[in-house]
Amino acid sequence: MVDADTRSGETAAAAGDPAQIAGEAAAAAAVAAGDSGPPDVPQTDLTAAAFFDVDNTMMVGASIFHFARGLAARKFFTTSDLAGFAWQQIKFRVGGRETDVSGHRDTALTFVAGRPVAEVVSLGEEIYDELMVDRIWTGTRALAQMHLDAGQRVWLVTATPVELALIIARRLGLTGALGTVAESVDGHYTGRLVGEILHGSAKAHAVRALAVAEGLDLRRCTAYSDSVNDVPMLSAVGTAVAVNPDSELRDVAKDRGWQIRDFRTGRKAARIGVPSVLGAGALAGAVAAGLAARRR
Repeated sequence: MVDADTRSGETAAAAGDPAQIAGEAAAAAAVAAGDSGPPDVPQTDLTAAAFFDVDNTMMVGASIFHFARGLAARKFFTTSDLAGFAWQQIKFRVGGRETDVSGHRDTALTFVAGRPVAEVVSLGEEIYDELMVDRIWTGTRALAQMHLDAGQRVWLVTATPVELALIIARRLGLTGALGTVAESVDGHYTGRLVGEILHGSAKAHAVRALAVAEGLDLRRCTAYSDSVNDVPMLSAVGTAVAVNPDSELRDVAKDRGWQIRDFRTGRKAARIGVPSVLGAGALAGAVAAGLAARRR
């Protein structure tokens, strides 16, 4: 759990770029959380690291959607709400407008407003075991292990709330995670974000801020993602790898000479078509926006 009072987030967001604020908050949370990797894995190459997107890169489908399903099963909201959130996400993926992400900034994650951070972390542990543990891409997990075996640190970088991202990282034996930071006061969520959802350029800001804090040489670092939305992050490091790429990222990767790794079969790609459209960062905002309307 990230034990940090984020009261100052709203004031800071009003004064600067929300994407940069989100990135710096994510990096600060990652540093505060410390190394969650296994103690028997030595870190000998301290200036190189790997950064992995989560949704459809490390995990089949969208982690926040699986989390929302688990919360729906626990009566946080209804399954009809969940269907509405999914539809909002589909519209985002089809329209592809960044404004659809930033528009959810002030309402994202309000479904946990007033709840203790510790409670949500505990639920995240349960939901990971129920709905996520069997959805990890074996091939991508092997790539992460390759970096660990080389003595490098490995972080997840995701629009998913940082508490859930840290759970995933810990269960996979990775170093840590950069995720969306929700504002909290006295150990309870306020329902607002620090900056905005960790999406697009915010991920690049997070990686750069973490590199400064951890003494990384970004020219020696590697980033992995499935989405064209993560081109800013992929461009921030020395080596970029497109994993299970969408068509736009595949084109960018070919143009720039980036590596492409695809662990999908034709049948599996067809099966996960619907979860794929639920995978971008806007889902966290879509989930929360619907709930904000209901609670108000």
